[in-house]
Amino acid sequence: MIPFLDLKAQYNSIKSEIDAAVLGVLASGQYILGEEVARLEQEFADYCNVKHAIAVNTGTSALHLSLLAAGVGPGDEVITVPFTFVATVSAICYTGARPVFVDVEPVTLTMDPAQLEAKITPRTKAIVPVHLYGQMADMDAIQAIADHYRIPVIEDACQAHGAQYKGARAGSLGTSGCFSFYPGKNLGACGEGGIVVTNRDDQAKTMRMLRDWGQEQRYHHLLKGFNYRMDAIQGAILRIKLRHLEAWTEARRAHAGRYSSLLGRSGHLTTPVEKAGRRHVYHVYAIRSRDRDKLQRVLSAEGIQSGLHYPIPVHLQQAHADLGYRVGDFPVSEAAAKEVLSLPIYPEMPARHVDQVAAALEDAYVS
Repeated sequence: MIPFLDLKAQYNSIKSEIDAAVLGVLASGQYILGEEVARLEQEFADYCNVKHAIAVNTGTSALHLSLLAAGVGPGDEVITVPFTFVATVSAICYTGARPVFVDVEPVTLTMDPAQLEAKITPRTKAIVPVHLYGQMADMDAIQAIADHYRIPVIEDACQAHGAQYKGARAGSLGTSGCFSFYPGKNLGACGEGGIVVTNRDDQAKTMRMLRDWGQEQRYHHLLKGFNYRMDAIQGAILRIKLRHLEAWTEARRAHAGRYSSLLGRSGHLTTPVEKAGRRHVYHVYAIRSRDRDKLQRVLSAEGIQSGLHYPIPVHLQQAHADLGYRVGDFPVSEAAAKEVLSLPIYPEMPARHVDQVAAALEDAYVS
């Protein structure tokens, strides 16, 4: 069996550090927010080269609070992409705003800036590019359009911890950047977690209140807020893991490079492309093939796990049928949804497993 992801392997590699951090929190009696979370916020802000980081309970909450802090509300429109995890769109809906989609580029599967301006209306209050699979969207082009219309850009960096665009970290280029710490992410908690980064003092203050019932101080509620606080245990665990993130990222990049070298010789499938000036962190290594479903069955028969990210774009999900989109509205996203296949990749993955997966794919085509 070659697993798609092995979280036990990561835990075992740093077990003594994690165990000590968790026991320290249990002994402290401080289980919600507190010193460990505050330290994580400072360390993650430093990592992203921004002024503020606001830790929350999920990446979805991070997106929700970022939108609210940017002034998004009922009757507004927020532009994003349909080829993403549904949480991107759900967070927009939480505010009462309407998601408006633009298609993705065929190579990076991130927001196509050439289609962005045509979707801007007087109701557009935010733009949410998604740094899909670990590669950042074309932020220069997106930001130029947003600046012209004075629209805030909120980066969905939930899959892009440590990714870079022309040397700048994911999350540092927009008005704010949102990250998920779901366990399977490049920087994952042992449970749920998320964080927002920003250089805006006013928005940071607003989000800190909103995550904690809208209170500026205990029992003084200035805003109608939420219970989006991070658990101290997750903060402590994430602080340990953050110290290893760069090494883990380089391991992912090495595995991705080997995959691309082995699979790039095949004319039957397409491997991911790292665009010039960007650092891809390969949260997902997704190949593309018109024989995707057959390939997945072959891999499964060989004991190789794989994933589909994402087989149905959001505009065709039943939950969002009320938006009125139909098949054919976003052809690049729809084609990708039928063709992408995510291969096993994680830092501790043995190199021989990369070779075995590539060999199984090649054998599938030969046969």
